[in-house]
Amino acid sequence: MSITEQQVKTALSGAVDPNTGKDFVSGRAVRDIRIDGADVAFDIELGYPAKTQIDAIRKQAIAAAKTVPGIGNVSANVYSKIVAHAVQLGVKLLPGVKNIIAVASGKGGVGKSTTAVNLALALVQEGAQVGILDADIYGPSQPQMLGLAGQQPESRDGESMEPLEAYGLQAMSIGFMVDVETPMVWRGPMVAQALDQLLAQTNWRDIDYLIVDMPPGTGDIQLSLSQKVPVTGAVIVTTPQDIALIDARKGLKMFEKVNVPILGIVENMSIHICSQCGHEEHIFGSGGGERMGADYGVEFLGSLPLERAIREMADGGKPTVVGAPDSRSAEIYRAIARRIAVKIGEKAKDMSSKFPNIVVQNT
Repeated sequence: MSITEQQVKTALSGAVDPNTGKDFVSGRAVRDIRIDGADVAFDIELGYPAKTQIDAIRKQAIAAAKTVPGIGNVSANVYSKIVAHAVQLGVKLLPGVKNIIAVASGKGGVGKSTTAVNLALALVQEGAQVGILDADIYGPSQPQMLGLAGQQPESRDGESMEPLEAYGLQAMSIGFMVDVETPMVWRGPMVAQALDQLLAQTNWRDIDYLIVDMPPGTGDIQLSLSQKVPVTGAVIVTTPQDIALIDARKGLKMFEKVNVPILGIVENMSIHICSQCGHEEHIFGSGGGERMGADYGVEFLGSLPLERAIREMADGGKPTVVGAPDSRSAEIYRAIARRIAVKIGEKAKDMSSKFPNIVVQNT
């Protein structure tokens, strides 16, 4: 009795992707089922990067297929395919960039930049091509966090800039161009123009995800960025503290007003674990990020501890994800990053490149 494609599909519908929560068939991940007598081969196409989990997903899919009676050898090719997804109406995609993720907070001091760089590096570890734009003109911190302080981008044509690179991550920041002790005494329009140039005049190289480390607040600069930059989605970073949550809610509402989808909320400094005795304490309160997510119908992506090592590694130019890749905190960053990528993968694809240009001519 020969194996049928339907039998294979039925078997694979019993295997659930641990990252999307959908089975491989209804999630449209199964591709190109090939049957040769009793032997079966197929592809699993993931819409998000998952390099650290591909082996486990392959074994899971093969085990599901082997439940088909009389099946012989089973082989599965699991790979990721990341495409561009829809952005705000009337805003064009950036050349060389498929998806832009804004990482924002209503106020400073909640660990937004540390979260942004670790999420970017986590996506790199999962196999994606990633860039980070330090949009915090008044307080650029990414050069220090990536160990690139003192370096400058080069220009090959006198007009555009090449991004600097650290740990496989492409980076651009105003901090590469000004002295670390030089204050940026600029008004809003100048800052908006500088950011526009950093974004548009950087030769991003085939980026799957560009993380934009947004400046804190909800003023003119943030609004300009939200309206002009083709943002696929935004991530809100907060602490459990009520004061931080008040401002985080304002940041969330700002993105809603300019039709940028909120991908989720990350709660930073959620719990302090004493490095001496292991005692756990909720210094800034608890559950604030989850309550905020529930209030606005937005996914709570995860919480990160208030941990000295996270601060020390960021200050030392080797963030947690690369400085301590096997740590619990690094795994939390990777889990949040995968979830963000899954949320983007579920969004509508950008079809602007599919439409033909219409030219009206006098004949």
